[in-house]
Amino acid sequence: MRTLFAAISGGLFGTGLMLSGMTDTRKVQGWLDVFGNWDPTLAFVMGGAILPMAVAWALTRDRSPLLGGSFPAAPDPRLGHNLVVGSVLFGMGWGLVGLCPGPAMASLSYGGPSVWIFTLAMLGGMLLAPGVRTRLDVMASAA
Repeated sequence: MRTLFAAISGGLFGTGLMLSGMTDTRKVQGWLDVFGNWDPTLAFVMGGAILPMAVAWALTRDRSPLLGGSFPAAPDPRLGHNLVVGSVLFGMGWGLVGLCPGPAMASLSYGGPSVWIFTLAMLGGMLLAPGVRTRLDVMASAA
């Protein structure tokens, strides 16, 4: 049952990304080009995602998921080097390519070789990240 709901949720998420234009790299790069040919339409997409999520977090604070397990804890509000470095890398990839993890996965079936290359590089980065984090933590504690 959980797999069915996960598949339905993933399908809805991918459909939403495609309909909203988040899989169109030119539209995303236009959103990020605030000093050039800026396209503000993705602000509505982001607002349409952030607002319901804020309500969902507020409503589920003292509840458990219908299909078992538990909701993740709220993230640490402090800014640390992991968040800053991760945000910079995420922003660089998003700005250079116009894709982030969700739209990249949604674009695999029709995006062509560049989407596959980006996705493989993204997965490689995800595999390397724990080792890099450990080395950074060791370097920070030694200093």
